[in-house]
Amino acid sequence: MTNKDKILHAIIVMVGAFMAILDTTIVDVALPKMIAPLRTDLYGIQWVVTSYMIASAVLLPLIEYIEAKIGLKNMFVIGIGLFTIGSYICGISQSLSEIIIFRSIQGAAEALIMVSAQAILFTIFENKGTAMGIFGLGASLAPAAGPTIGGWLTQHIGWEAIFFVNVPVGILNTFLSIFFLKSLKTGKHIESFNLISLLFVSVSTIALIILLSNGQKWGWLSSNITIITAYASIVFMLLYIISDLYSKNKLIDLSIFSKRSFLMAFFAYFWILGFSMYAIFYALPLFFEKLKNIESFKTGLILLPFAISIALFSVVGGALSDKKSPKLVLIIAITIYLITLHTFLLRFDFYTPKHTAMWQLSLLGVGLGLFFPPVTVIALSGLEEKMLIVITILDYIRFIGGSFGTAIATNILNTRTDYHFDNITFIQSFNTLKAKMFLHSDFLTKPIREAILYKNIEISSLSEAFQDLFFWCIIFTLVGILFLTIGVKQKQN
Repeated sequence: MTNKDKILHAIIVMVGAFMAILDTTIVDVALPKMIAPLRTDLYGIQWVVTSYMIASAVLLPLIEYIEAKIGLKNMFVIGIGLFTIGSYICGISQSLSEIIIFRSIQGAAEALIMVSAQAILFTIFENKGTAMGIFGLGASLAPAAGPTIGGWLTQHIGWEAIFFVNVPVGILNTFLSIFFLKSLKTGKHIESFNLISLLFVSVSTIALIILLSNGQKWGWLSSNITIITAYASIVFMLLYIISDLYSKNKLIDLSIFSKRSFLMAFFAYFWILGFSMYAIFYALPLFFEKLKNIESFKTGLILLPFAISIALFSVVGGALSDKKSPKLVLIIAITIYLITLHTFLLRFDFYTPKHTAMWQLSLLGVGLGLFFPPVTVIALSGLEEKMLIVITILDYIRFIGGSFGTAIATNILNTRTDYHFDNITFIQSFNTLKAKMFLHSDFLTKPIREAILYKNIEISSLSEAFQDLFFWCIIFTLVGILFLTIGVKQKQN
């Protein structure tokens, strides 16, 4: 394949991946505007997100079987086509039940797009770090562009536009894929899949995603439905593992977990990416929108340098992973990430100027960008012939780890805001004497004076809750480093 063909392939799959990832963030902005037209409430509208996640995660275990039957090109084309159709019918939905079904179609298509896009890049580029860097270039811009694009479309056109915007891009990308992508296959021959194992892992995944999406509403430890759902997820996952271990016809080749390099990447994805980085991705828009009261469109513009930094250094990280040791690049990435978290984000509060936040987040983006390529290169080390299953499992753990990270971030923000609100005194927020003078002054009416003080305490509480969350992101990263360290020492021994 010529360099020109490689570039064309990279552009086509990057556009597809960008569109799929963009949809996961662009919808979040429009959810409040969708409640009334779809005749639902705040809890019901969350199923627009949950159904998407469930469909995508459940289809992932079947990816290897699908690819063996139709090949990477056809899998990508079908994924883009389904995603485009799903986007259109989501835009014309008239009820909550309709959009849940149509979002499930989008979610299933996203699984096909994401895995096939990465697999195509890894197939056409000999250097895996470069391939992941190119993929990260497009994938990293989407999360920050989502609030910007979604905020503008929702405000000026309507919530339907966040789905319709995918249609022309999807149609063009589908035709480009059909005519210009080469027919690529991994070469693995699979006659059938283990239906029993698929049912077990699907039930476990669905129960876990529903739990993580609704645990805050139900009460993590105070609700029977929470305990039952958690129990079901654990039991069915154990049943799946037993089923696959003792079956000749395995759904997923679990032997790759015996490869220490893959195990290291697995835990890095789960703890550092899922628990820590996804919590950051989730919290930053909330920080600017809820705490600093900046609208979604402007929040997206503030986060744009952060996204560009991730994208650019993803390419740098890919090149370094090919030329140097990917473990060294990973160490540098995690070090930069931890330093910027500790030095900058732990000091983010209501009074942080937005321009200061922008350049500090750009430095955080350096660590994030450098992180992704070496982790994937490490995961694929010695498992090149099992590339597709490695990508599939990493994507699955990205979903699950990210769901954990988002759920934990939500819980920390809610509980710590309440905690700080109950414990903040006028001494902490206002000097006691000044507070008394303010309350007894004649400058404003008493209700207004009390409302100002109340708002001050509310802002201080939320501000400190964000700092608590960023602290826990450091802890989760350190836990991930602990697993990485254990893996390296065991390999040396």
